[in-house]
Amino acid sequence: MRGFDPVLFDLDGTVVDTVELIVLSFRHAVRTVLGVDLPDEHITAGVGQPLMAQMERLSRDKARELYDVYREYNHRRHDELIRSYDGIAEALTALKDAGRRLGIVTSKSRDTTAMAFAAVGMRTMFDVVVTASDTDAHKPAPEPVLLCLERLEAGAGRGAGEAGAGTGVPGTPAAAPAPIYIGDSPVDVHAGRAAGIATAAVAWGVFGRDALLEAAPDFWLERPEELVDLCLRGRGRTLREVAASPPARD
Repeated sequence: MRGFDPVLFDLDGTVVDTVELIVLSFRHAVRTVLGVDLPDEHITAGVGQPLMAQMERLSRDKARELYDVYREYNHRRHDELIRSYDGIAEALTALKDAGRRLGIVTSKSRDTTAMAFAAVGMRTMFDVVVTASDTDAHKPAPEPVLLCLERLEAGAGRGAGEAGAGTGVPGTPAAAPAPIYIGDSPVDVHAGRAAGIATAAVAWGVFGRDALLEAAPDFWLERPEELVDLCLRGRGRTLREVAASPPARD
């Protein structure tokens, strides 16, 4: 076998498209509570961490009010604005059919994770789901990733800094598949690396190319269909290859 197993995913911005929902919820909360309009890149800079931590970054004194206003708006418009990414369901099906174990590691709470799956389906694709309700420490700490691996009965597989072993990266030896964590935010990359597993960043989520490449993921994915080649055959663009190429255009 080659490629990666198990395959862990972030949820928002990776498996489900909540980008518009997140941005509009932040705009509403910041405008309502703080009375200002801040740049989107500023108000979403903490995405990937638990919601309260994001609000404390915006205003420690008014974090609770920001949190409550965000949640009310987000829940009210949730089913209207959430959607699936084209190609994700097909990629997940291909991985499941090939025998890959799939997990979710998200900073969403248990209730909002359930809301997302109720709206778009796909819960049965995943063997394990770890939410912010399951650990005391959160991304970018490794604990949520490690808990997901433990529940999947899989160890980290290799030490930190050994990205590429058995993955098809030139100059690395063949080996059994190792775990990988795939997400759309820098904290996903940091959490995966801290857990000692390979990481891949996706181009279709909240964060832009520069912020993700600065986090130094092992692999870069432009489209959901590229997941199959990466996870089953270890074929994926490395950080060096992506950094040397111009951004993809629609």
